[in-house]
Amino acid sequence: MPNDFNQHVIDEFRANKGRVGGYFEGARLILVTTTGARTGRPHTTPVGYLPDGGDRVLVIASAAGAPKHPAWFHNLVANPRVTIESGAFTYEARAVVLEGEERDQAFARAVEADPGWAAYQEKTERVIPVVALYEIAQGGPPNINASSMGEAIKVVHDAFRRELALIREEMSKSGEKGGSTLGAQLRVNCLTFCAGLHNHHTGEDLGMFPVLADRRPEFAPALARLREEHERIAALVEDLRRAVTAEHPDPAAARTEVERLTAELEAHLTYEEEQLIPVLDAM
Repeated sequence: MPNDFNQHVIDEFRANKGRVGGYFEGARLILVTTTGARTGRPHTTPVGYLPDGGDRVLVIASAAGAPKHPAWFHNLVANPRVTIESGAFTYEARAVVLEGEERDQAFARAVEADPGWAAYQEKTERVIPVVALYEIAQGGPPNINASSMGEAIKVVHDAFRRELALIREEMSKSGEKGGSTLGAQLRVNCLTFCAGLHNHHTGEDLGMFPVLADRRPEFAPALARLREEHERIAALVEDLRRAVTAEHPDPAAARTEVERLTAELEAHLTYEEEQLIPVLDAM
């Protein structure tokens, strides 16, 4: 894509903490900064990604089916350490090009979720690469793209809201297709979301909440309510996890669990923002 197009997307992505319109609206998007294979200079590119659970995401070097690999792919092969911007977070990652059966399975999942990937492969003789980007643990708190602790809460919450909205849309499309089971990538998306939400709430319970309780004792009732809500949400997350990992996942049952989780989570996030943001920004 032309550099001016990319730069517009990059600027919009950074200004809106990961939200963009136009060509990439409603897509899972990250910014990948590679080191130029020939120049040694940093190059930032908007790239669609696939959740893959744990500490990695997948990107596909399709170049819309062009005969040559995109420049960003050549760069990360030469220099596998890259910087990822997710909208909420910025972190360093290690790029690994998937090979053989692992690549084929990942690409098949992508095609099942979006047939456009297959159309790109049909346009070119090259085998379109799939790359895993593994987060490099730095130690300490994550680098959240926010200027205050209160803004950090809102940025992270909005990232969860966007991802859950995407999952709901994918569930809806799955229902419209009349499939009798859930696609493999959709199941991965759900499980990745569940794991991320669990980690976020665990971090609050063990880190932020004890600090607030110590510094603001009068805030104890609100913290008690938030902890109780974490427990209810954890039960809903487990229900969703069981629904999507069943031997023959029922799309209708999974959609029901997603809607239950959405309602409970939105109420929780709204209450937490009302209670926490003023206190955190005043500290």
